Amino acid sequence: MSNCVIVGINWGDEGKGRMVDLLTEDYDVVVRYQGGGNAGHTVINGKGKFALHLLPSGIFRDGVVNILGNGVALDPENLWSEIRELRCKGVEVTPDNLKISHRASLLLPWHRELDELEESRLADRKYGSTKQGIAPFYSDKYQKKTVLAGELFYPEKLRAHLRELLEWKNLTLTGVYGAEPCTEEALESWLRDACDPILPFICDTGAVLREARDTRKSILFEAQLGALRDLDYGIYPYTTSSNTLAAYAPIGAGLPSLRMDRVIGVVKAYSTCVGEGPFVGELSGREAEKLREAGAEYGAKTGRARRVAPIDLVATRYGVEVQGATEIALTKLDVLSYMDRIPVSVRYRIRGEETDVFPFPDELEDAEAVIETLEGWTCDISGVRRWEDLPEAARRYVEYIEEAIGCPITYISVGPERDSIICRNARR
Repeated sequence: MSNCVIVGINWGDEGKGRMVDLLTEDYDVVVRYQGGGNAGHTVINGKGKFALHLLPSGIFRDGVVNILGNGVALDPENLWSEIRELRCKGVEVTPDNLKISHRASLLLPWHRELDELEESRLADRKYGSTKQGIAPFYSDKYQKKTVLAGELFYPEKLRAHLRELLEWKNLTLTGVYGAEPCTEEALESWLRDACDPILPFICDTGAVLREARDTRKSILFEAQLGALRDLDYGIYPYTTSSNTLAAYAPIGAGLPSLRMDRVIGVVKAYSTCVGEGPFVGELSGREAEKLREAGAEYGAKTGRARRVAPIDLVATRYGVEVQGATEIALTKLDVLSYMDRIPVSVRYRIRGEETDVFPFPDELEDAEAVIETLEGWTCDISGVRRWEDLPEAARRYVEYIEEAIGCPITYISVGPERDSIICRNARR
């Protein structure tokens, strides 16, 4: 039995979905344990190209059980839409291969509206929300003002609970924002159209995980976003509203007693960021456009152009530490093939002093990247499948990063397809 968690080391969008899709060949169960539909995992395999938002990336593997844990912001409307979309493309999604924790809280219809209203109120001070209701959802969850998925099995008690929440939430919608109130009729439509279809998938996933543990099955945990978006350890307040760290995986999955054997941290060969907040070393102009176009750097959920920068070794080293990464998957190395010289952000300069330590969030606005350049390889490496067949300059680039962050790089992605991977001393 092996328990492995795949996490983002930086700002998210590192390529976790493609790594989960690759590694599910070796695992029996795949679990999403935090976050919601506010980010996307792009997966390309024999079934096609997909942008997953809530469904675990193991959904494409026959025989794999996929779980949405109690830590997930469960949006019934978007989830049901995603299930139907995959089914239309020939992907099987049934209660046998998808199970939803009965302890997962539901993202309610007003959460997305509140997200939009608050971003509008903040105007140029906004946090860069995807407006999927994530911050209002987690705020309500910790106020104990949400509905658990399991409550859908108790309709009379559920409706009484919803009426209480509706009365409370309308005070905010109408009193704070001057918006229209939500109605019981709208909630009934939501229950009928979005919640009823997912009922067959809801169960005690803790029991499923206990059985998997006791029968020595292998479990893979899938995180959303990256270490720098973690609510407690990220670039607050430009974070998500949940914990994106590997340490949270057993809790958000539904079996806190589980232990992780491997933590695979995913790092892109250069840096990208979606949303607001400090982004040290950010490129602009033609230089940024060339990198963005080469890497197709547009958000899977929002379509927004991602901000781009050289790989940031200060932030990456910090991400490796807080994630407790045991190994690294380096993605999109092939994208850099057009560069004669490849820039690397090796240190920060803050008010004239250089540092290797990732600073407190308030310091980041004053930080400048100290850049060094490495020789490029200027040839197509997308067909390479063995480490020794990579150009010497590409190997040096990987080894330079590996030494700087203090963690072995065991997977190197040279394309988005499932088999576009180099396994370097990796456990398979």
